[in-house]
Amino acid sequence: MNARLLLASGVLAIAVIVGVFALSSSKPTTHRAATTTPAKTPVSAAKPKAPPKDEPFVIKRILPIEGAIKYGEWHWDDAQVPPGPIVVTVDLDARVLSVFRGGYEIGASAVLLGTEDKPTPLGVFPITQKDKDHVSNIYTGAPMPYMQRLTNDGITLHGSDVALGYASHGCVGMPVDFAAKVFAATKVGDKVYITRGKQVGLGDDLAGG
Repeated sequence: MNARLLLASGVLAIAVIVGVFALSSSKPTTHRAATTTPAKTPVSAAKPKAPPKDEPFVIKRILPIEGAIKYGEWHWDDAQVPPGPIVVTVDLDARVLSVFRGGYEIGASAVLLGTEDKPTPLGVFPITQKDKDHVSNIYTGAPMPYMQRLTNDGITLHGSDVALGYASHGCVGMPVDFAAKVFAATKVGDKVYITRGKQVGLGDDLAGG
């Protein structure tokens, strides 16, 4: 009896050992999803750049002109003035046009302006056309040397006989020699600020005002 129990126990032990060996030798199933390389994070497209803003136009120098500028009078001094953007200003009350390069005033002149019936408009106008030997196709072929167009309805900067008692049809008329200098200094796209009573001084931000 004891021999049978011992034999049965031995057989059982051998079966257990064989079963354990069989389990340990079997390979676990590998799942592809667990070993797949993670997908790369998509790179977001670069945001479009905002259009450039106008740089502040700060007055750095005013020409040392004593008293009011008389009709037919003009001043120009660009010696030792560094390169920079050109801005033209016209004050309707003072009847003066000024040219600034990089904030330095390099030219100023008394100008002719429009009348109440045909006023010179207020605003900021880019120069859209330049014609050295322009002849008006609106006012019976009147010569407009060194013309620089501001509006599509005929408002321009141009050379003219600037004298007391004269007026324009809304254009800004300058002494011809001065108009030639302004024409040479500017390019299409440069801005002309036409204001009324805008007094500028050192450190003023014209564009902001």
